[in-house]
Amino acid sequence: IGKALAEKFLKEDYVVIGTSTTGKSTIKSENFTILKLDLSSTKSIEKCVQDFVTLKKKIDILINNAAIWSGNEDDPKVHVDLLRKVLEVNLLGTIDLTERLIPHVKEGGKIINISSRTGSLDYTKAPNYPDYRISKAALNMFTRTLAARLQSRNILVASIHPGWVKTDMGGKGADLKPEEAAKNIYDRIISLKETGQFWFKQEKFPW
Repeated sequence: IGKALAEKFLKEDYVVIGTSTTGKSTIKSENFTILKLDLSSTKSIEKCVQDFVTLKKKIDILINNAAIWSGNEDDPKVHVDLLRKVLEVNLLGTIDLTERLIPHVKEGGKIINISSRTGSLDYTKAPNYPDYRISKAALNMFTRTLAARLQSRNILVASIHPGWVKTDMGGKGADLKPEEAAKNIYDRIISLKETGQFWFKQEKFPW
């Protein structure tokens, strides 16, 4: 999804700064810069922000897309060691990076957290992959609290459910290609005028 989002924004003439755990990407564009980032490592987050600052750029749109899951799809038990690993990337690392980048977000900018319908308390009825569900529910709360905090700077904050996407995590049986999800997310971001909400396509998703 992240690669498809980068390609979509580049197609729409944005300057894109992306991240990957290797610091490499197959995307080739004069408007694209890739930085190395491992959200499970505080040192990596610090170094990534330092590298970003050297680019002397301000942020119009910050998209937090990176996430992992434990892979225990059919196991309803919460394994604390796995939960810690998932939270480190999906929640704690994401919050750490965001907090460090907020001073570089333009007034009137946008911060987007790619969440999941599995993080919705209203939607969730199944017990499977609880670590991933817990991480996304917590990320949604970060969206709400951050939105309230940044209203004075006119920065819009939103959670977006990308849909069920054909990725390594989503599997081949998913509904959407990454390019389709990226277009839906792009359209929602560009037309966003309300802060602190949870979205799927152009509709509000239940918390």
